[in-house]
Amino acid sequence: MKIFERDRHKVIWGDAIKVLSSEIEDESIDLVFADPPYNIGKDFNGRRDKWESKESYLNWCYKWLALCISKLKPGGSLYVMTATQNMPYFDIYLRKRMTILSRIVWFYDSSGVQARKYYGSLYEPILFCVKDKNNYTFNADDIMVEARTGAVRKLIDYRKPVPKVYNSKKVPGNVWNIPRVRYRMEEYEEHPTQKPVALLNRIVTASSHPGDMVLDPFSGTFTTSDVAKKLDRMSIGIEIEEEYVKIGLRRLEICSEYEGQPLEKKGRTFESARDEQQAMLNFSEV
Repeated sequence: MKIFERDRHKVIWGDAIKVLSSEIEDESIDLVFADPPYNIGKDFNGRRDKWESKESYLNWCYKWLALCISKLKPGGSLYVMTATQNMPYFDIYLRKRMTILSRIVWFYDSSGVQARKYYGSLYEPILFCVKDKNNYTFNADDIMVEARTGAVRKLIDYRKPVPKVYNSKKVPGNVWNIPRVRYRMEEYEEHPTQKPVALLNRIVTASSHPGDMVLDPFSGTFTTSDVAKKLDRMSIGIEIEEEYVKIGLRRLEICSEYEGQPLEKKGRTFESARDEQQAMLNFSEV
């Protein structure tokens, strides 16, 4: 286990359960966002996302879920993701220990073929849970979206005591149409399940205040921590893979180099081709 820290942000290289057990104080966290391996065979830098059985995977999940709950403050919130086939088990486990306020569908389009013999998945489920349904953070005014109602056409709502134009803003519903991170996007990092900044921006904005502590026990590309920093929150990011830890150190500007090597974002193929074209153009202008 290694801990890197700077300006109220921690990157911890280690196993999530061990770190949660030994390094994070109980009732010290305002918001947890957990995006664990889904047990579907993804390759995380050589570490295969596959357990011996569904039961062994779920037992592992119940351990870190219990720890996350214990780390939350009394008014804290938990957002957790998993594969569609696993979410019913998460739901049953968590509803006995927390209040599930929303069951969110993160919907996205896909340019590729999803399946040939059944309906392929175009969404990932997210549970929004709180420890105390009468005491939790939800900054509704900060996450408003356009209301696709009569407000756009300036229609009048005559159901009001005093008729007035429909509201033009509303709190998002529980179906979120946010594009996945793709290779050509500026925010892309070399990781198979990177979550978009827009997704984390909504969650962190809604369920925490400036100065609050945000924890991500499976940080991956450290998008949660990066968003927390930009929104003036504190953060703790845990990650077991060293290559992804380097991403966190770079994104959070904790280190400029690692073991004597500069921490730089890896270039993409189209960027190198573009650089070559620009170099040729510059040469021809001389």
